[in-house]
Amino acid sequence: MNEYFDTIEVKRFFKVATLAVCLLAVFLVAKSLSAFKDWSSPSTAQSTIVVTGQGEAYSTPDIASFSFSVSADAAGVASAQDTVTKKTDAILVGLKDLGVDEKDIRTTDYSVYPKYVYQQSVCTVNSCPPSRQVADGYTVSHTITVKVRKTDDAGKALALAGEKGATNISSISFTVDDPNAIQAEARDKAIKDAKTKAEALSKSLGVRLGRVVDFSEGQSGGGPYPMYAYDTVGISAGKSTAPTLPVGQNKVIDNVSVTYEIR
Repeated sequence: MNEYFDTIEVKRFFKVATLAVCLLAVFLVAKSLSAFKDWSSPSTAQSTIVVTGQGEAYSTPDIASFSFSVSADAAGVASAQDTVTKKTDAILVGLKDLGVDEKDIRTTDYSVYPKYVYQQSVCTVNSCPPSRQVADGYTVSHTITVKVRKTDDAGKALALAGEKGATNISSISFTVDDPNAIQAEARDKAIKDAKTKAEALSKSLGVRLGRVVDFSEGQSGGGPYPMYAYDTVGISAGKSTAPTLPVGQNKVIDNVSVTYEIR
């Protein structure tokens, strides 16, 4: 009988011990995970200062872009299209002869739409009906954007388009083919400006600069973009003189905000 109770007590002891070990293991795992999380997560800066910086960089444009349109009116669509196609092809041949690469010539719009005129109705003694809209043929328009990689030839390209029958020329702009370098230069100057301000501020406050805990930037660009637009009247009449196009310089401005930890 005593042996029976001893066996029960032993079993009960092992159950309690096993439960205690399991609870202890769960507790240790939880503590370990919490410690690992605290160790792996970067500490939040307790004290910080925020400074801003600005940098400017300038570049001389190496690409000129412009758009031209050729439009024609006719009683039928086919006739209007034929006129537009012949004039457009003549301009494209001239641009390629000038050295413009085919990859830098792109159609941006092609439209065909009916034309209407208002016809006055015949008035009678008792009434005068309002004028009515009457079909009067079709208008076809083809718009092309051109990129000229030799800015000295931009004026020649404009004159050529006018001579060959363009009815509208617009959206002249001068840009750089690869803006990354000039943007990086402006950013470096902005960061240097922010760091200089932070060092001066920390000296005045009697603190030491620590690590950078936050950073943001915003860029803007600008510069003189000469814009030329021709009237549809007389644009293709005779030989035109190539306009002088001042290229100027493009300016990139970079603004940064830097947050430093202080000690």
